[in-house]
Amino acid sequence: MGEVAGTAGDPVLGDPGVPVVVERAAGVGGELVLRRAGEHYEIISNGVFLMDTRGGASERLLVRAAVEGLDGPVRLLIGGLGVGFSLAEALELPGVAHVTVVEREPAVIAWHATELRPWSRGALDDPRVTVRRADLLDYLAGPHDDRFDALCLDVDNGPDWTVTPGNARLYGPAGLDLLARRLTPRGTLAVWSANAAPAFGELLRRRFGRVRVREVPVARGEPDVVYLASEPRPAGGPRDGSRA
Repeated sequence: MGEVAGTAGDPVLGDPGVPVVVERAAGVGGELVLRRAGEHYEIISNGVFLMDTRGGASERLLVRAAVEGLDGPVRLLIGGLGVGFSLAEALELPGVAHVTVVEREPAVIAWHATELRPWSRGALDDPRVTVRRADLLDYLAGPHDDRFDALCLDVDNGPDWTVTPGNARLYGPAGLDLLARRLTPRGTLAVWSANAAPAFGELLRRRFGRVRVREVPVARGEPDVVYLASEPRPAGGPRDGSRA
């Protein structure tokens, strides 16, 4: 979800003045607030800081690492639009033919036509982009046969720090089964986290034959972490936790 800075009441380092509320919206998961701090924007959910337009290195890595080594055309899914760093990066990568963005909050989508448009670089207008306004779990379990060469998840602050309690299902065995079924044989699952999540890493190793972990240093606190998993094992088969 971007660099995590604690609660919305925390001071914002390096920004002149006090953050100004631009818009409040009733979201699917509660109140959403878009506010401006200097030249940057922040998204707050139910009083908790989620993401901002500073940095973005780990969100860009999320998609670059997921499609690394793939020849085009590449079909990519991004779970969570956020401030648009991952989507903008995906459209710059050679071979990316189509990006499906699954975002449940109408306000977040709308802000990319206004204040957040510079950070997503107008990507929602790109003919290669389809936006699905849906909960990611509902979309994954839906009655369609969409499959992707890369699944890039940035819907929470991490497997151990979900935005809503129901999202925890996404990072358990049943959620990983849903995700694995949406991958093409050459596909990679990439999951963004604001901190290391060792238990989630072990679950990945039981479900996938190859797991990699990439860390990205941030200005303060623990590094952001991107988990990459490929070569899914058969659902319900032996899961011995072996490492790639």
